[in-house]
Amino acid sequence: MITLTMTAPGKNALSTELMTWLIDRLGEARGEPIFLTGAGDAFSAGLNLKEVAALDADGMTRFLGTLERMVEALFHYPGPIVAWINGHAIAGGCIVALTCDHRLMTSQPKARIGLNEVPLGLRFPPKTWHLVEHRVPAHTRERVVLEGGLHSPETALRLGLIDEVVAGEAEARAYAERIAASPGPAYAAAKKALREGVLDVGPDEERHFREAVLPGLGDAGAQGAPRRRPRALSVLLTCACRARRPRRACSGDTAGHGRRTARRGPRGRATSSATRPSSARRAAWAASRRIPSP
Repeated sequence: MITLTMTAPGKNALSTELMTWLIDRLGEARGEPIFLTGAGDAFSAGLNLKEVAALDADGMTRFLGTLERMVEALFHYPGPIVAWINGHAIAGGCIVALTCDHRLMTSQPKARIGLNEVPLGLRFPPKTWHLVEHRVPAHTRERVVLEGGLHSPETALRLGLIDEVVAGEAEARAYAERIAASPGPAYAAAKKALREGVLDVGPDEERHFREAVLPGLGDAGAQGAPRRRPRALSVLLTCACRARRPRRACSGDTAGHGRRTARRGPRGRATSSATRPSSARRAAWAASRRIPSP
């Protein structure tokens, strides 16, 4: 069995480098059973904020293309993939988990998993949305997607986001070893039959995604000015920022966080003042995002 450990800054945030690394390692594994996990105390906390912040429209298109290729490579990998979700798996991290054949999550009560895109205004890329439709059970799909909560291991098990809650990595590896004992050709054939066509996306769907999510895509500024950053970028930043730092202010975040506002001083100079939310508002915000207060 091959162990792949996602290791990256920002709680194993999904950067182009990390996603490309995963795609390459899957190609090299050639159908051998894979045990996928994250370094440290997180599986993956979502997208890499520093990289996303620097993207223009063309860069965002390439970034989302890499994300979709990673989803396809994981989902259609012929051998068994067992995900050991050893900590937070938020937004893109949850998507990585959903691509895996078997998803085992730590029993640590503060660990969270979920798809919090919709409440923050983010549209799923086409293949990623097809994955969500296929992997999240029909009877819980609307709650998982439309509520957009971040769930504890036990709640995630009830919702069908994961298959089992286990105490630690040893138990997860023992489970993976049992799955890996299946005859490879039979496993690959059955998996292909179950998943063939699931992620297929037509040209009209691709075009609709570009027009709806990236309205500024391809619109160059006048006289060689930089391309306008698509609206989806600020949404992605807000999504990941809220998920990882629930008690700190984030750019563009007005949902209960402390934030800094500018005002004019007595001599007309701009000064900065901090407006801090009440403890009741902070508690309400933390509860709504399903992240336990420290």
